[in-house]
Amino acid sequence: MKCKRCGGELKHRDYVKRLVETKGGEKNFIRVERMICKSCGSIFRILPEGLEPFKHYEKEVIDGVLEGFIDSDTLGYENYPHEVTMERWKKSHKKHTP
Repeated sequence: MKCKRCGGELKHRDYVKRLVETKGGEKNFIRVERMICKSCGSIFRILPEGLEPFKHYEKEVIDGVLEGFIDSDTLGYENYPHEVTMERWKKSHKKHTP
């Protein structure tokens, strides 16, 4: 793996806990590996498939909100993201969509 900033070689640094909220309303902690660049010292988290940077909800939940399949009235999502969170995702998505 190469550094996104300088192209240097990355090596394992440690693991950190990360809260993940699933579509079933479950909250789980997972271990996320952190890598450090041998050249510039930048630290990167290696997220597993299905997670987005800086988000606690699974990508599937976020995509469902952005595509209009999940909202505050969706049955089965009693623990859906807060309305303010869903609106923030939608605004951010519009800003980054051409």
